[in-house]
Amino acid sequence: MPHTSHDDDRPLYEIKANLFKALAHPARIRVLEVLSANGEPTPVSELLTITEIEPTLLSQHLAVLKRHQVVRSERKGNAVFYELAHPKISELLVIARTFLADTLGARRDQLRALSSLPPVVKK
Repeated sequence: MPHTSHDDDRPLYEIKANLFKALAHPARIRVLEVLSANGEPTPVSELLTITEIEPTLLSQHLAVLKRHQVVRSERKGNAVFYELAHPKISELLVIARTFLADTLGARRDQLRALSSLPPVVKK
């Protein structure tokens, strides 16, 4: 098996990091969740209504997602429709939500355990 240096792996890690950077904004996650829930190409007008993101900002967020190939768009007449570029993006959102729920559940359990400790008395 040929030896590969860490430098050979760097571009892939950079691509992955850039993907996560593209996802690293609440507005973009919201857009992706809407697109995932709709399961079909969604017009920008509907994204604006559902997300309540200002049009210029939504345009910028969609551009970031498109640049990183997370979404794709298609113009139909005067409307632009967006959809997830790959079905696995929905799975990624589900995994992230599950991770978050598990993490919050663990914190809740820790807080419960903390509240069951005997009171600390100042001396």
